[in-house]
Amino acid sequence: MEKHQKVNSFVLQILQEVDEEIKKGLEKGITVNFAGNNRLIPVERVTGEDFWILSKILRNHPYVSGLDVRYNFLSDVGAYYAAKLIQKQLYLVYLNLMFNDIGPDGAEVIANVLRRNTTLKYLRMTGNKIENKGGMFFATMLQMNSSLEKLDLGDCDLGMESVIAFATVLAQNEAIKGMNLNRPILYGEQEESTIHLGHMLKENHFIVELHLCKHDMKNTGLQQLCDALYLNSSLRYLDVSCNKITHDGMVYLADVLKHNSTLEVIDLSFNRIENAGAKYLSETLTSHNRSLKALSVVSNNIEGEGLVALSQSLKANCTFSNIYIWGNKFDEATCVAYSDLIEMSYLKPDNTDVEPFVVDGRVYLAEVSNGLKKHYYWTPTYGEAYSPASNSGFALVPVGLHL
Repeated sequence: MEKHQKVNSFVLQILQEVDEEIKKGLEKGITVNFAGNNRLIPVERVTGEDFWILSKILRNHPYVSGLDVRYNFLSDVGAYYAAKLIQKQLYLVYLNLMFNDIGPDGAEVIANVLRRNTTLKYLRMTGNKIENKGGMFFATMLQMNSSLEKLDLGDCDLGMESVIAFATVLAQNEAIKGMNLNRPILYGEQEESTIHLGHMLKENHFIVELHLCKHDMKNTGLQQLCDALYLNSSLRYLDVSCNKITHDGMVYLADVLKHNSTLEVIDLSFNRIENAGAKYLSETLTSHNRSLKALSVVSNNIEGEGLVALSQSLKANCTFSNIYIWGNKFDEATCVAYSDLIEMSYLKPDNTDVEPFVVDGRVYLAEVSNGLKKHYYWTPTYGEAYSPASNSGFALVPVGLHL
């Protein structure tokens, strides 16, 4: 009434449901979901003006600790009110603003308020085009903020300057545990960003998860990261998917895995490691490494020989439990090898992205909806992720951060 604004029926319905849960005696710690991509119920997407009202209602609400407003129309107007909410809501630890048309100006107001914030632990800005300018605001913020633990700036059009700035700041930041810098807009062939990120990993012994998807990284860039991983004792999840890494890069990675006892998850999807690279990894995982739990080599131009070699690693290494191989070149030996792994319980069906089936006495592999990034852009609207009771077609989160 104060704003003379039409009531957003979607927002009203969600708030009424929250009230009902509280009346039932629900404990504190609610994450309120206003996702604009929910197809199970009628959705009226939240605008910046709607978010002004929402922020007023949720301000100092003792039961609300998380707010998910992904895939709406907040824009920079909504970012201003999101900053006000962060400033006033002393219980808010999780805020998801992904894909909301927020630009550099909106990034500035959010980053500025986070300089002094000690409550928020996890912020998702994924898909908002904050560009290099907005990235610099967040990098500057991390020099002052000592409470934020997870920051997702994937698909935000960051530039080389801001990526280097993040690498520089994270060398000193002891709070950030998970960082997503996927798909920056980089120019040049010198891979300056990986040089700085490698230096950061040598200095930082607190970061647990790092996403560097679509960095145009080549073997020399991966070598920079591997050199750092001899010294780093904290990183557990490394994502270098969708780059230009070949089998030569696997020489560095396989060697570091012989010495590194911290890495648990590696995502090499959509590179080109081929049979030779798969064999390097297989030899290390079979004979040396006992810390890696999950490996994704989806779409890496690996043929049967390399895929069978990796299957042998699962038999020899009881720690190595998850492997994702779809998009490579399966032959009959591959199909039989992975069918045997599943049948003999070396590989659980939920821990891979293939499922065997038999036609006319021959074994084939079908793709199933599993993977390290199964819930990266989507979270279930109801039920727990990975649960049969959830509608997993609407599922975000990188495994681990789960950013």
